[in-house]
Amino acid sequence: MGRYKRFLAEVRLESGEVITAHCANTGPMLGVCEVGSRVMVSCSSSSKRKLPYTWEMIEVDGTWVGVNTSLPNKIVKIALQQKLIPELAHQYTQVKGEVRLKDNSPTRIDFCLMGSEGKPLIYLEVKNTTLAEKGVAMFPDAITTRGQKHLQELIALSQSGQAKAVMLYFINRGDCQYFDVGRNYDPLYGQLFQQARECGVEILPCRFQVTPEGVKYLGLAEIVS
Repeated sequence: MGRYKRFLAEVRLESGEVITAHCANTGPMLGVCEVGSRVMVSCSSSSKRKLPYTWEMIEVDGTWVGVNTSLPNKIVKIALQQKLIPELAHQYTQVKGEVRLKDNSPTRIDFCLMGSEGKPLIYLEVKNTTLAEKGVAMFPDAITTRGQKHLQELIALSQSGQAKAVMLYFINRGDCQYFDVGRNYDPLYGQLFQQARECGVEILPCRFQVTPEGVKYLGLAEIVS
């Protein structure tokens, strides 16, 4: 396996055929993009696609890590609908995706959870997390102005007192028991993360085991700082 042009990966199949697969992850993919690693790809039969193959996961030190950034939100939606996250399960009855914070605003949050009348809305943002250092999952792995903006929005929501704000880190690998913010990769994000915690934004570092057979929710990682 080798990645190039950010969106493309060259993969040698077991048959020996070399194919080009779409890479949905446009970030640096630190630690999850080593040339020669074993990977899994999916194949679509859609005639509308330029590339039938999509890079789904990579094996790192015996652990499969999900790299398709289009999947976490889909999986989280199912988990929310099935009330699989205990910390939220009893606080809502309806799940809406891609909601605007205000009318005519370009800003969208991944999910809005609505409960019975009188209960505050819950706005929830999802961040795919693949970087790991010594068993600690970390986000981000590079400067992310978009991620900074999302934290600022959640802080404002929490401070308003009109809604509950949740940041969910989708830990896309099953070998991490702990989570920490990647302040060395984005110092400003690290500062905003600390501010968010102090302002009441709920932080949910959710662990998921991803394998060729499927995805399993493992519960929350412990935040180490």
